[in-house]
Amino acid sequence: MNRRRFLTLAAAFACAPRFAHAATWQGRALGAEVSVTLSGPRDAVDPALAAIPRKLEQIEDLFSLYRPNSVLARLNRDGAAVAPGLFTQLLDQVSQAHDLTDGLFDPTVQPLWKALARGTDPAPARALIGWNRVRRDVGGRVRLGSGQALTLNGIAQGFATDLIRSDLQAQGFDRALIDIGEIAALGGPYRLGLQDPEFGVIGQRVLTAGAIASSSPGALSLGTQAHILGPQGQPPLWSTVSIEAQSATLADALSTAAVFLPVERLRRLKDQAQLRRITLVDHDGNLRTIQGS
Repeated sequence: MNRRRFLTLAAAFACAPRFAHAATWQGRALGAEVSVTLSGPRDAVDPALAAIPRKLEQIEDLFSLYRPNSVLARLNRDGAAVAPGLFTQLLDQVSQAHDLTDGLFDPTVQPLWKALARGTDPAPARALIGWNRVRRDVGGRVRLGSGQALTLNGIAQGFATDLIRSDLQAQGFDRALIDIGEIAALGGPYRLGLQDPEFGVIGQRVLTAGAIASSSPGALSLGTQAHILGPQGQPPLWSTVSIEAQSATLADALSTAAVFLPVERLRRLKDQAQLRRITLVDHDGNLRTIQGS
């Protein structure tokens, strides 16, 4: 099972009317298998799907940790970089998620992630954590604190999902299912299977014109620790958290941080961020849902 993807497509078009043409493009981006299923006239669908790999390449050139000349890689290497507009937009979303989660969503955990992956002493890396030390100057220049580095893996997939959805909508499409590590829909309804890495499929969700993102700390281990890291060493409280929202970007970031939050704090988060629903799987495999006002 891929790193953070625990939503599997299940009979996506079972409830759909007939369309002139429906097709799916599949590929890989931002460390995950990705796909876009699109419906509409054939002469519009096929070119739109054919253009997606190039658009994802442009997104990777911004946010990839592994491309040496991406904006993110240069920022981490040099400690400063001029950020293009889309990069700046994503940093705005990072700040929002950081505030909504009382600092639990913090992309400056990257040095800690690397230390744990290498098996080295994590204490010096933990001392570098702090989104408040990242500076953004007039003109789009971003400066990190000394020794800091960012990972956008907890939000970039959702951001890419939203970008592809918005682009397809601007082209006039009104029925699509976009899975760029997180899932967003135009139209619907689409049935999705909700899956936990330990307990398997634990339910279904129906998505209509919204987004859904899930995080499971136990999907990958860094030594003895889960791969989703609490900035102050907080242990995950949940095996899987799934968040439904209008924005895949926000759902992605908040699901990452929500694995550390107790139920009452999650209730407040749902209201503060105007989320549609939060689904929780505890470490015994029990399912719990937070919805309504």
